[in-house]
Amino acid sequence: MLTIHAAPLVLPVGAAAVVDGAVAVDGDRIAALGPYEEVAAAHPAARVRRWPGLLAPGLRQDRARELLTRCYHPDPREADELGELPLWGEEFERLATAMDAPRRAGSVRRGLQRMLRHGTTHLAGPFGADDPALRTAVARSGLVVQIAPSPVPVGEGVPDLDPFAAGGDLARTAHGPLTVGGRADLAVFDVPDEAALYGDGPRPCVATVLAGRLLHRAR
Repeated sequence: MLTIHAAPLVLPVGAAAVVDGAVAVDGDRIAALGPYEEVAAAHPAARVRRWPGLLAPGLRQDRARELLTRCYHPDPREADELGELPLWGEEFERLATAMDAPRRAGSVRRGLQRMLRHGTTHLAGPFGADDPALRTAVARSGLVVQIAPSPVPVGEGVPDLDPFAAGGDLARTAHGPLTVGGRADLAVFDVPDEAALYGDGPRPCVATVLAGRLLHRAR
C-alpha cells in the first residue's frame, strides 16, 4: 500500500527544503517528493502518516563497529544495576571477561534496535569476515552497511548512538539524498528546523523508516 509521510518540513539533502512537504513511499521506494498538497493530489488513495517536526534521509552511524563490538547495551532488566546507556571502556572490559555468546548476541541486537531509535538506517562498514555472528545480526536487522570510500577513522571518546553527536551536519550524517526512485530510508525528528538537529539540545527521533517499513515510532 502506498503511504505518504508528511511533515511541516522535508529536508531531502542536495535539494531545496520543502515546507509542508511529503514523501510518498511505494514498497521500498520513494514514489514522489514535494509539497504535501501536490503529492496527496497525485496519490489520493494513499495512507497518510503525519509527523511533527522535520523529515530527512535516514542517518549513517560511523561508529557502528565500536558500538556493537566494544560496548555493552544493557538489557532493560539490568537497568537497576547497569543503567540504560552503552557501557564502554573499563566497564565493558569487566563484563566482557565473563560474557558468553548469547549475552553478547543480545547486546548486539539491542544496540541495533537502539540505533533505529536515533534515525539510523545505514552503518559505516565493512564488517569483516572475522566476525560472522556480527555480520549475521546486522543483516537480519535490515540496516544497510555502507562501505566508505576510505576507512572510517576510529572516533575519540565514548561512541554515541546519536549520529549527530560526532558533530557533522545533516549533509555529512545522512546516508544520502532523498530522490524519487531511491530507497525509502527516512528519519523524522520532532524539531522545528535543521539548526535544532545540532548542538546539545534534544533532537527526539519520532520515526525511522527502513526500506519503506516503519521500524521505529516513538510512543
